[in-house]
Amino acid sequence: MTAGRTRARLWVHDRSGSAAIEFAMIAPIFVGLLVAIFEIGLVFFAGQTLETGAADAARLVMTGQAQKMTVDQFKAALCPKISMLFDCNQISVDIRAFDITPTIPPAIVAGKLTTDLSFQTGSAGQIVVVRVFYQWPLLVTGLGFDASNLAGNKRLLTATASFRNEPF
Repeated sequence: MTAGRTRARLWVHDRSGSAAIEFAMIAPIFVGLLVAIFEIGLVFFAGQTLETGAADAARLVMTGQAQKMTVDQFKAALCPKISMLFDCNQISVDIRAFDITPTIPPAIVAGKLTTDLSFQTGSAGQIVVVRVFYQWPLLVTGLGFDASNLAGNKRLLTATASFRNEPF
């Protein structure tokens, strides 16, 4: 055997860098999976934060404090409760009052947030439904896991509170 063949045979059987090569092949998939898990957890946390903020702000409607508010004033009251995660300029609010069982339009129409939003705080004793929407941008949608329900890789987060107005 020649020295060249012996070196080639040793190089082929050398396993000292195999762990690094295997890690380089698996690492992108592993990191992508970790990022996707983190993002879904963040979406659930954001949804719960939005739900809590909407319930707190809906109390203004239920007690009659929002009777003379505009939609922008209502958003300003909601914003401090959710501003740690949300851009308050992107919040959409839909408040509707009913005398009978509510018929509420869908939030998503043709892959987009509906534009049929209302701001009716209602009078004493009326049934009111407060819905708050936020279009949450998603980052990890190209790895075969797509949690978006809106166009443009976004997920619509919705918080809803329904109640009967107090006698104010």
